[in-house]
Amino acid sequence: MQKRPMVILTGPTAVGKTALSIALAKRINGAIISADSMQVYKYMDIGSAKIRPEEMEGIRHYLIDELMPDEEFHIVRFKEMAEKALDEIYANGQIPIVVGGTGFYIQALLYDIDFDDQDADEKFRNDMQRFAEENGAEALHEKLKEIDPKSYQTIHANNVRRVIRALEYHHLTGQMISAHNEAEHKKESPYNFAYFVLNDNRARLYERIEIRIDQMIKQGLVQEVTKLKDMGYHRDMVSMQGLGYKEILDYLDGKITLEEAVYILKRDTRHFAKRQLTWFKRERDVCWIDKQEYHYNESEILDVMLAVLRDKQIIADKDR
Repeated sequence: MQKRPMVILTGPTAVGKTALSIALAKRINGAIISADSMQVYKYMDIGSAKIRPEEMEGIRHYLIDELMPDEEFHIVRFKEMAEKALDEIYANGQIPIVVGGTGFYIQALLYDIDFDDQDADEKFRNDMQRFAEENGAEALHEKLKEIDPKSYQTIHANNVRRVIRALEYHHLTGQMISAHNEAEHKKESPYNFAYFVLNDNRARLYERIEIRIDQMIKQGLVQEVTKLKDMGYHRDMVSMQGLGYKEILDYLDGKITLEEAVYILKRDTRHFAKRQLTWFKRERDVCWIDKQEYHYNESEILDVMLAVLRDKQIIADKDR
């Protein structure tokens, strides 16, 4: 049976994935699935750097503006929603382009990794949640160090849900969830795929991050978070713990000044970009595209991508 095609376009935050994904979709009759943990939420536009409808240029986007901010969005939900989108895209005779910077989501979809949530210990989860609330996310994160050093390195302390899941998995099975995930990752992908990682030199990437955050403030990030707060959305929700939201909430709650909030947001976004690159470097069968090598010329980059797609027989030679 012939494998269905899939294109992945990822890379660190602010590297320029959005514009390139639109140009690519136009050339290959593609539709875009967002692999982003924040853009799925309505009303969270500025802080998530969400693509605007006019920027889509008629290209269909999935997993954008599909959930309310009080709904949980996690790996299992992403996979369910993305697979439903894939079925629709294939039925329309199009090629799916998975775009975003959440490597964990991409990996799960690409290799059909099983995240069976049936085995659960609600009491253990609640105990760990309470421990995090009383002692802080960092203290909970430290619990991972002894039992699963790999997960300790790859799961950020702020991602309390994933930290708890890793602790719970060990509690239930005596095994490390990192070992389970590695075994799952050794699966062969059910897709005929091309996995592109767009990258830039570190200094230029960090400069783009700083400029983007300054633009977010000018565009009204503070007003966006104020509106969300007025609508009843609060910091205990997964959505409000995202970069750009928790920092502004701290400012609105009088914990820090706006200047401090912006400083922290820039610093943490740089750290996030660094972690994203570390993740992508571990992935298999990846085609790195360094923007500098192609003189920041989108046409050159697009030509290279199309050549790879033809080579992998994702598109036919006539598709130019």
